[in-house]
Amino acid sequence: MVTFLCMVFIVSLSGVMAPGPVFAVTLVKGRTNPLAGSLIAFGHGLIEIPVIILIVLGLAVWLKDAYVHLIIGIAGGLVLCWMGYGMFRLASSHITLEKPDLPYPSFVAGAMTTAANPYFFLWWATVGSMLILKAQALGLLAVVLFVVVHLGTDLLWCQCVSLFSHRMQHLLTGRVHKGVLIACGILLAGFGIWFLLDSTGIASLI
Repeated sequence: MVTFLCMVFIVSLSGVMAPGPVFAVTLVKGRTNPLAGSLIAFGHGLIEIPVIILIVLGLAVWLKDAYVHLIIGIAGGLVLCWMGYGMFRLASSHITLEKPDLPYPSFVAGAMTTAANPYFFLWWATVGSMLILKAQALGLLAVVLFVVVHLGTDLLWCQCVSLFSHRMQHLLTGRVHKGVLIACGILLAGFGIWFLLDSTGIASLI
């Protein structure tokens, strides 16, 4: 059991630490709120828990369906492009703000960036499903502890990122902060464009 939970922690951490949409909004929201990471993690969990339940019920195959991925890829790509555009607008705003922020709450940002990421669902349909099957083989307690450890790992990382962003804000001059917003905007929009290209099959032709 202990070995399995350690594996869950390592695999979960390696997944959440990868730069992506959730990381980008956590970095930006953390500047105005040191607890933004926790709220983003809760929003992430709002999408993640139903997916886990579906897999436990044996519906992981549904997440691999080509049409499901096409719909999620197109819708998610458009949402991420829109969020990236929002960051560009914030960075280019002529309004002087001490702590410029995105127009949506951290909790909503966590849910939106998670639901808009088709690779989140692919991860659960493959790696996540494997971990859940191993947990089920160990019993109900292992399944519960798996969920706790996985969600706890997400919470820990997101909170560390937002706290770091908040503590380091004194080092961010107006120009540097603008650069961070632009970089995060590029990251979100870049993922959005890639999801659109990949889900429609255009990426394979490039």
